[in-house]
Amino acid sequence: MTDMQTIETQTIETQTIETQKIETQCVIAGAGPAGLMLGFLLARAGVDVVVLEKHADFLRDFRGDTIHPSTLEVITELGLINDFLALPHTRAPKLSAQMGGETITMADFSRLPVKNRFIAFMPQWDFLNFMARQAQSYPNFKLIMDAKVTGLIEEKDAIAGLCVETPDGPLTIRSQLVVGADGRNSIIREKAGLTVESFGEPSEVLWMKLSKQKDDPNEVMGHAGPSQGLVLIDRGDYWQCGYVVRRTTYADIREKGIEAFRQRVVDVSPLPAARMAEISSFDDVSLLTVRIDRLTQWWRSGLICIGDAAHAMSPIGGVGVNLAIQDAVATANILAKPLRENRLSDADLAAVEKRRSFPTRATQKLQLMMRSSRRSDEVDAQKRKGPPAFIRGIARFPLLAHLSGRLMGLGFRMEHVRKT
Repeated sequence: MTDMQTIETQTIETQTIETQKIETQCVIAGAGPAGLMLGFLLARAGVDVVVLEKHADFLRDFRGDTIHPSTLEVITELGLINDFLALPHTRAPKLSAQMGGETITMADFSRLPVKNRFIAFMPQWDFLNFMARQAQSYPNFKLIMDAKVTGLIEEKDAIAGLCVETPDGPLTIRSQLVVGADGRNSIIREKAGLTVESFGEPSEVLWMKLSKQKDDPNEVMGHAGPSQGLVLIDRGDYWQCGYVVRRTTYADIREKGIEAFRQRVVDVSPLPAARMAEISSFDDVSLLTVRIDRLTQWWRSGLICIGDAAHAMSPIGGVGVNLAIQDAVATANILAKPLRENRLSDADLAAVEKRRSFPTRATQKLQLMMRSSRRSDEVDAQKRKGPPAFIRGIARFPLLAHLSGRLMGLGFRMEHVRKT
């Protein structure tokens, strides 16, 4: 990989700004799960790669923290599973829900054809730090933190690199391939002019923390309440709680005050009402606006988007992170050789989209069906109270929990690491 070099000096009044330059084979915007996994896999395959992260560290709450069996299998295939599972985490061999005072199994992973048949709950910053450490063992991998993409470099109708702002000044990175792995608010797809198609209406989830006590439910992750309006994720010494906003908006909830919001949570929570006093103000609440969308085309010459940058998911089941990692594996499998041999073509980029299009569309279709089912139940609330139809179906036919476990745990198309 070419060392950073000063290539341009621009004088503005009395201040001199030096623009630095890097030349590489692939630059990835976004050091999330997809970006770091792809960077690791490409470096492992002998490709020079630079990964950019706009933040100075990975420490942010309420990010996707579920590591599904499909991702654990990828880590196993890389020979890293023992070190990975040595990190602090909790395990869920099944996911549960409360209905009519009883606990039912929503997803059972016990029959999956993989070595680790559970979801691992791990703070995302631990996962990202782990992948960054592994990737940095390769001399052809470079991670640059606190690096904000400001523009694309275009030549002859193709993308040829990125313009980046860093604490050390402006930076240009020229590369065969630019990868947008920078999430659902991707600056890469915006700058590239890629078309986004949205599905359904955006919804809102409010995240908060509540302490965990010895008499609390023992499920590692569960959905609670007659309308399944709350998600509880066991973080060891506290619960990460997600309240699904229904028939109103977060703005309306805030206007009615914190006491009214606490009562909303009490109405759907299996935790004691007194626990809600821990939500002292709306400063303790984080809003996630959920939308389902995807690009009509994931690429243009010299550029491709993966993960949430290509297809934003609902947080249902925590599948978004793991779908993004599957994208990264497929992208590395298809593009590593042409990148290494400096012969990347549009056909290679189209092959990635073709490979990952079906699981993306199928997953989003399933999520939209589940959302539609819930909303139909809400409209019919006076006639038929209770949980959504898909939960009632699983309660009636327990074998469906194994099917939902397979779809959630492995997805519609599981990717395997190609040997280098």
